[in-house]
Amino acid sequence: MSASAHGLLKSNQRQEAGIHHAATQIADNFDRRAIPADAVEELWSAEDGHLIRRINWGDPPADVAARGSILFMAGRGDAYEKYLETFEHWRLRGWRVVAADWRGQGGSGRLGRDDTTGHLEDYMDWVRDLSGLWSEFAAGREGPLVLMGHSMGGHLVLRAVIEKALAPRPDAMVLSAPMLDVLPEAVPLFIRRGMAHLMARIADPRRPAWGSGESPIAMNKLRQNLLTHDTTRYDDERYWREHRPELKLGPGSWGWVRATMDSIRRIHAPGVPESVDIPVFVVATDDDKLVGPAATRRMVERLPDVEALIFGKEARHEVLREEDGVRDRALAAIDDFLERRLKG
Repeated sequence: MSASAHGLLKSNQRQEAGIHHAATQIADNFDRRAIPADAVEELWSAEDGHLIRRINWGDPPADVAARGSILFMAGRGDAYEKYLETFEHWRLRGWRVVAADWRGQGGSGRLGRDDTTGHLEDYMDWVRDLSGLWSEFAAGREGPLVLMGHSMGGHLVLRAVIEKALAPRPDAMVLSAPMLDVLPEAVPLFIRRGMAHLMARIADPRRPAWGSGESPIAMNKLRQNLLTHDTTRYDDERYWREHRPELKLGPGSWGWVRATMDSIRRIHAPGVPESVDIPVFVVATDDDKLVGPAATRRMVERLPDVEALIFGKEARHEVLREEDGVRDRALAAIDDFLERRLKG
């Protein structure tokens, strides 16, 4: 049975909710700033020929029972390098992990008028990419198939399930700080959506919606305060941007903002969350300053088969890249969910 959406535990209440904390620990010397020799980076061609960067993480250790496979999709402005440590955690628990960058960001090219503005016309373009990636990922694999997404990636994996774009059907879905709305939530969606459509119509929709074009996102303390308390994990992103400059991304375009507002409207439409017929786990924080925490709570109320772990001020947006106390609990909760729901 699914967990109730009511009375969700906040981590600072120090209640355990049946979560096992003895999660497999990765090696102390695991290098978050290197791609292991047994991981394979490659380019996958979408249906229209656009090249999508993908990584196949190494197989689980020989002495660990195989569990199944995970496809992980990161958020806006992300690249899979930020999650290597987490992929290794799952590998050591028996999972085969694959991850990819979304079209137009990370190592998957650009769609705007410069190299740093994140542009897209319609989220269904990303859903179609995910449909193709998922179909190839799932082919011939044994064991449960799990789809995971962080932030915008969480929005998109949910959207793909809503659109019934994934075959075979995932056995479970995990959403990390999903972008189910953007701030300010206090402004009604129809106003924000109308403004986005107006701004995308009055000039080139590829122009940046904030900041300045041609400029990647600044790696500063203000941005870290939105993402994670963990300075060393935050600095991992700085390292990768310096050593793989093609990963740098800046502001979203007005076209992206318009597409985002349209997709937010779609996923919250009457009867839509209620149509999701697979088990879902949500890990998020009520102190999120990038995506809408109220929308996350509402979605958890409406999904038919859902469990959730909602942190408080101890966690920022990148829950899977937080300090060990938060990150370990988040991973333990995900592991527990997958263990219970995917037995046999």
